Amino acid sequence: METVSENACFGGVQGVYTHASKATSCDMTFGLFLPPQMKDGKVPVLWYLSGLTCTHENAMTKAGAQTWAAEVGMAVVFPDTSPRGEGVADDEAYDLGQGAGFYVNATQDPWAAHFQMWDYVTEDLPSAITDAFPVDADRQAITGHSMGGHGALTIAIAMPARFASVSAFSPICNPTGSDWGQKQLNAYLGREEAGWRAHDSSLMMKESGFDGPVLVDTGTDDQFIELLRPETLSEAMAACRQQGAFRMQPGYDHSYFFVASFMEEHVAFHAEALGLI
Repeated sequence: METVSENACFGGVQGVYTHASKATSCDMTFGLFLPPQMKDGKVPVLWYLSGLTCTHENAMTKAGAQTWAAEVGMAVVFPDTSPRGEGVADDEAYDLGQGAGFYVNATQDPWAAHFQMWDYVTEDLPSAITDAFPVDADRQAITGHSMGGHGALTIAIAMPARFASVSAFSPICNPTGSDWGQKQLNAYLGREEAGWRAHDSSLMMKESGFDGPVLVDTGTDDQFIELLRPETLSEAMAACRQQGAFRMQPGYDHSYFFVASFMEEHVAFHAEALGLI
């Protein structure tokens, strides 16, 4: 673990760190906000998964999570969205390759060698963080935006015992039925669509639901709404009678202005699930 930077932030510390990842077979960078309550012992942790084209830095500097996380005593982790570096496969398109890991374990060449983002986010990075920082591995929640909302929902549904709650901002809800999904799942996982179902939150939600509260926000003026297919997740939540709320927010688009506008509510939602308020 190497420290890239550490800055005082709302009484706590906003850090950026790099480490050698076994999952992705390359160095990875992540952001970690530790609230002032870390001085008294381990703190619960909220995972924030970012969207297409993002690095660890976008949400760390634009989403405003630290303000509210400091108030309730919650750490926030900002992982990168893909492996990077010399020798890591990439594509000219913005929605495939570096910056577009889609939170899956790739099985197809040339992606399989490094694009093991499911294992990175669920195993490798959590282990590295709990070994090095005062975070409580038994008290976790997860959220994300766009591609990261897709990742947060699929990971939480697949691992309900780990996460007390899950939320999402403008998630890609039905990747098996969208150009934001079909292209990437085919490239990373191959043509057998049966293997894609484990990475489609609408299908997963309808089949099993999530053992905890769910909060989803999408803007009615989201410029990518046809690719996000929010109606599929809304219908799935209703079909399985999922505890939680699915909200269409009038006038909001896909930007970080939207994310920042509702971040306080999402942090409070997770803080309540984690017993902080």
